[in-house]
Amino acid sequence: PSVPSRHGAVKAEDTFKTSPFHLDLWFYFTLQNWVLDFGRPIAMIILPLEWFPLNKPSAGDYFHMAYNVITPFLLLKLIERSPKTLPRSMVYVSIITFVMGASIHLVGDSVNHRLIFSGYQHHLSVRENPIIRNLKPETLIDSFELLYYYDEYLGHSMWYIPFFLILFIYFTGCFTPAAGQGRMPLAALLLVGPSSLYYWYLVTEGQIFILYIFTFFAMMALVMHQRRKGLVLDSNGLFLFLSFILTLLLIAAWVGWLWNDKTLRKKYPGVIYIPEPWAFYTLHMSNLHAAK
Repeated sequence: PSVPSRHGAVKAEDTFKTSPFHLDLWFYFTLQNWVLDFGRPIAMIILPLEWFPLNKPSAGDYFHMAYNVITPFLLLKLIERSPKTLPRSMVYVSIITFVMGASIHLVGDSVNHRLIFSGYQHHLSVRENPIIRNLKPETLIDSFELLYYYDEYLGHSMWYIPFFLILFIYFTGCFTPAAGQGRMPLAALLLVGPSSLYYWYLVTEGQIFILYIFTFFAMMALVMHQRRKGLVLDSNGLFLFLSFILTLLLIAAWVGWLWNDKTLRKKYPGVIYIPEPWAFYTLHMSNLHAAK
């Protein structure tokens, strides 16, 4: 028998262990994603501005701070429950990078969303925004573009790449030789919808379709490879895999709905056209916010 290792060696005795469906972790994971990530810009908009002045953190910022603490904790707990010993060093580095990227995003996203109150329009580029293009001196525009880079590019990359990597690492341990273990309980079926809808928001708003689709293809390849060995997904792996499948269908429906939107087409040129929900909001629903 192999000697147990804390840094990635697979133990012989845990090769074919299976895990029950982690209802508590998946429920908390889905709930906090909806409340602390999707809900943070909504909380910032609907709560009275007098409670959170523009020169202070908003309610959404506090949501983001909580997300940056709770999410890596839940990811670590998920890894701990894997029936196989996974590469710990890679997990630790991914978690550290995740926290750093999400923290960078916290600052950039806070300022960018606060700019909505000053008339900033997310469906336009930084230099095309009326409140930005007339700034003097013009070097201030470069500073806002730097802020946008930290928010939309660097922050998103350091946040989402390790996030999907950890999910995939966990997914590699979700296989069992017992076909009966691959059945999903009713609770898992009920969670698939909310989980998939959140991943749709994550991919579209984060503009990370390439990262998502590569992760999905890697999961498909792994499923086919393990099937040749007579292994099938357990209930946790099946839940994650079905969530990703439904996410792809939701993304396709979203793109199809906005396919002929000329303004969003200008904002998102190129072969991959996936508009951000908040760009759609500022373009088509900002009048509701202005009336409020």
